[in-house]
Amino acid sequence: MLANLTDFDLRLIRVFLAVVDARGLTAAQAALNVGQSTISTQLSSLETRLGFRLCERGRGGFKLTAKGERFAMSARRLLVAANSFCAEAANMDRQLVGELNLGLIGHTPFSQNARISDAIARFRQRDQAVRFNIQIRSPGELEEQVLNGKVDIAIGYFWHRVPSLDYTALFIERQYAYCGARHPLFERAGEPDAVGADEAAACEWAWRSYPLPEAQHSTTHERNVTAIADNMEAVALLILSGHHLGYLPVHFAKPYVDGGLLRAVNPAALRYDVTFHMVTRRAPHAGDIQRAFIDDLRAVHLNEMAPEAAL
Repeated sequence: MLANLTDFDLRLIRVFLAVVDARGLTAAQAALNVGQSTISTQLSSLETRLGFRLCERGRGGFKLTAKGERFAMSARRLLVAANSFCAEAANMDRQLVGELNLGLIGHTPFSQNARISDAIARFRQRDQAVRFNIQIRSPGELEEQVLNGKVDIAIGYFWHRVPSLDYTALFIERQYAYCGARHPLFERAGEPDAVGADEAAACEWAWRSYPLPEAQHSTTHERNVTAIADNMEAVALLILSGHHLGYLPVHFAKPYVDGGLLRAVNPAALRYDVTFHMVTRRAPHAGDIQRAFIDDLRAVHLNEMAPEAAL
């Protein structure tokens, strides 16, 4: 059995994983730049060190044993940890070293994504060696992942106010009610106040599957909500069908409006504003990396608390 780990063992483990990834000794020759007999000898050496067989190899083809499959998973974890250790050791003199996990909702206004990019640029000017992990999720998923620690900072609109989380307002997104080119209201929708709120409310609507507190006063009747969607693309499809009205962010609807496919029904009356927040776990959970990036986010969003301009 392997009682201690040497550099030679690490080399053998890397050879083994290269063979696993190539699904055989023959295919692994090019990746390892050695002959098949050498690879076979190295695998045998590793098996001798471990005290069990890792794989079947020969005329019957390559196949991992049950222990070989388990060892491959453990070996991958080992190499990831070793690489992380080397990166941290090499950057030990840096002030900020580690990872930052960011969560965003999809289709954020371009101007605001540019602000996030500005914050990343500011952060990269710090004395740091930080790896960014960014994922796109729904608001509910992001909130849950902040709670369980999988996401350090989330940016989106959130309808809960969980006591253990901090919510910082960053900017406001405006949403209008839209109709498609095939909808009976389309021609009149281009004229100011031509479509009354009550008339629009009597139409069929597409609505979000997740609640938006800001939309609670918008003019719709629940009985006329005949379609539910969990993302903006799906809402847009329903509106474009010509059978539903629905709310969309102004920036998201703009290409459809420019193409003559959508029109805002009554922008003066049928609209609402959604506040985007930065969500983090309440201190003392925040580390130095997280606090530094929060400072950079706040810096680039100064004076941003106003609805986006109508497009």
